[in-house]
Amino acid sequence: MMNIEELLTIYINENLHRIILSNAVSKERISKVRIRPILLKNEVMYQCTETHGPKEIHRNYGKEGIISYICAALKEDFRQMQLEAEEAEATVLVSKKGKMTVKCRKKTSAAIDEKISEEVRERLQHNRKKKYILETDQPIPYLVDLGVMSSSGKIIHAKYDKFRQMNRYLEFIEDILPKLPKDREITIIDFGCGKSYLTFAMYYYLYEQKGYDVNIIGLDLKTDVIEHCNELAKRYGFDKLHFYQGDIASYEGVNHVDMVVTLHACDTATDYALAKAVSWGAEVILSVPCCQHELNRQISNDILRPVMEYGILRERMEAILTDGLRAEMLKDMGYKVDILEFIDMEHTPKNLLIRAIKREESKSDKKPDGKRNEKPDKLPSESISACMEFFHAKPTLEGLLYHREAKEHEESCS
Repeated sequence: MMNIEELLTIYINENLHRIILSNAVSKERISKVRIRPILLKNEVMYQCTETHGPKEIHRNYGKEGIISYICAALKEDFRQMQLEAEEAEATVLVSKKGKMTVKCRKKTSAAIDEKISEEVRERLQHNRKKKYILETDQPIPYLVDLGVMSSSGKIIHAKYDKFRQMNRYLEFIEDILPKLPKDREITIIDFGCGKSYLTFAMYYYLYEQKGYDVNIIGLDLKTDVIEHCNELAKRYGFDKLHFYQGDIASYEGVNHVDMVVTLHACDTATDYALAKAVSWGAEVILSVPCCQHELNRQISNDILRPVMEYGILRERMEAILTDGLRAEMLKDMGYKVDILEFIDMEHTPKNLLIRAIKREESKSDKKPDGKRNEKPDKLPSESISACMEFFHAKPTLEGLLYHREAKEHEESCS
């Protein structure tokens, strides 16, 4: 019968799937250990993950080191081991007196292949370079100035989440590129642009990497932020990236917009941005709503009262209701709408993105100058109206998109 050292010597290699040590002698120490092969600097190593209560500790060993670790752990800390490899599965049981029983079942009779296959190498790759839209092979000036990247092109550790967020955002833009014309200038407005990490990333991606003729406008209420962003745009030679101080509701700087972006516009500011986008007949809308407080002051429903008695549940329900109605109203305005998960921004849980793309059949619903009627002569669909009535809700976006006055007149006559 095979002993533990023989078992580990044969099956600990690049074809190992996993080893799990369990049935701990003392739960106060290490409760569980998981071991898997990884590839570090083109060398096969073995990552050991120890579970200590709520914490996990990771250590990497070579083959001899991990065999010694497992043998010692089975003598002192654990009474069971499960091994799964390409060629076999094995179970090791340890009695209270320390006697080990090794049971091994081979999956095939083929000899162990010492060569690492490409498929296995891909599975082992622990620190392989993730393919990002923004490459890290060389420094990108605006990312260096924004503190995201070092002068050598390495991502600053504390800003890695921001770098991932930028790339996730650009993935959304990459998805809608077929909707943006390449034979003329594209106008894009970013409402509430803030420090403009993502606005600069969008310009760099579309203009520098993809060759689109873009005119990108960033709008924010903070004058000092706008001045700083304009200085950076001038420094990088981003001639068609401009920042202006102003609010969403009153902005009238352009007549036609191809894409509207609004990331974390607070409460009803999102509604004004969406309504502006619809009035311009924007081909694409990307919106990450934030701080949906309006309906919290409105919604009431006798059937759901037991649920809405709890503040945190009421808050979540009204946030979902707010964004759901926004999405349905955009569909009513001729858009194909998806609600997608976005990477958290500034450690906030508000990470849903509303993506609206104008449907082909609705593109004719414009004025001769290309601008859409700000309040189409229609009322909300029956399903939207029924939902609002059920919750006693009148969101701002409904008043901005529809003839609310006509609706109220109709109700007063009924």
